[in-house]
Amino acid sequence: MQNRNISDIIEQYLKEILANDQQIEIKRSEIAHRFDVVPSQINYVIKTRFNMKNGYLVESKRGGGGYIRIVKVDLLNDEDAFSELLTLIGDSIDATTALQVIQSLYQDGVITRREANLVLAAIDNETLAFNDKELANQLRARILSSILQRLRCTQ
Repeated sequence: MQNRNISDIIEQYLKEILANDQQIEIKRSEIAHRFDVVPSQINYVIKTRFNMKNGYLVESKRGGGGYIRIVKVDLLNDEDAFSELLTLIGDSIDATTALQVIQSLYQDGVITRREANLVLAAIDNETLAFNDKELANQLRARILSSILQRLRCTQ
C-alpha cells in the first residue's frame, strides 16, 4: 500500500461513498471513531478537501443530532454553485487554488484533459510572470472567470 496519511484515507472513504450519491450526511464523531482519530481531524479533511473549489458544498448542524452534509455540486449548471465559485475566484486567485478549480472541472468531466492543460498553461505562474505577484493573481482570476463564463454558455 502507498504511504498515505490518515487525511488521504478519510478523504478516499468519503469520496467512495459520494461515488454512489450526490450527497451524504455523516456524523463527525462516527467517522472519527471509525478511523480512530479526533473529531477535529474530520473537520480538517472536510475543510481542506471538500470545499467549493473542489466541487463540494458542505453544510453542518451542530448539537446532539448534528450532522455534516457533503454535496457534490455541478459547478457550471448549478446557478448557486456557479455564483459561489465566481465569488471564490473573486478579483484575485493564486495558482494553487486555480489549479484545484481546474482539477475539479476535469474530474467531473466538464472539461477534457486537453482543455484543462490549455487553461493551466494560460494561468500558470510562468505565463503570468509579473514582478508584482498580486497583478498576476488578478489577471489569473480574470482569465479563469472568463473561461468559466464561456464554458457555461456552451453547456
